[in-house]
Formats: sequence, structure tokens, C-alpha cells
Amino acid sequence: MKIGISLKLDVTKLDKERFFAGAKGTYCDLTAFIDTETTSQYGDHGVITQSTSKEEREAKVQMPICGNVKVFYTKADSPGPPPIPESQINGQGSTPQTEQYTPEGGTPLVVSSFDDDIPF
Repeated sequence: MKIGISLKLDVTKLDKERFFAGAKGTYCDLTAFIDTETTSQYGDHGVITQSTSKEEREAKVQMPICGNVKVFYTKADSPGPPPIPESQINGQGSTPQTEQYTPEGGTPLVVSSFDDDIPF
């Protein structure tokens, strides 16, 4: 199956302490949670958070939502789950569902400034 997704990311919500240097730049690990069977009131199918370590996952640490995911294309190449109906991809047809997320401590992380060497 081929899936096309659109990502929208609020970079001010990224914890830059989690950025790391790689061979070709500065990186940040992200995780996307996608549910193609529900659509938010804004037509999104999921959320993006910064990734957590194994220890953080075991301690049930939740990262703030820093973006959204929208599935805009699906094509089945082999037997598998059926494609997402066009009406659902466009945010029409199903009852919108939203998820509330409150990070531990109740306040989302906001980065007040960026270093000049960050490429965005």
C-alpha cells in the first residue's frame, strides 16, 4: 500500500535540547500517530510528537503535540486494508472527532528562540 501524508509542524513546540548533531546536519526524532479511520474537526488523521527514549516510554512520559498529519492519498498495491474513502480524506462524511492532550505538568513546551545554526 502506498500512502501520501501531509505534515504540519509547529517548530516552536520542539524541545531543542533533544536535537542532535548528525553527519549532515542537526536532527530531531519525531513520531507520528495516524488513525485513518477518524478525522479531526480540521480534517487531520493524526498528530506528531517528539520521540521518547525507551526509559521515557516505560515511565509513561508524554511529549506535547507539535504538529498534525493528514492522509491525502492511498493506493493498495497488494491485498491489505481497503483504501481510505475520498470523503474521509477530505474531512467530509464522518463525524469529526478530536482528541484532547494535556502534557504532564499541564503546560506545553514553548521554545522562545532558535540558534542561528538551525537550518529552518
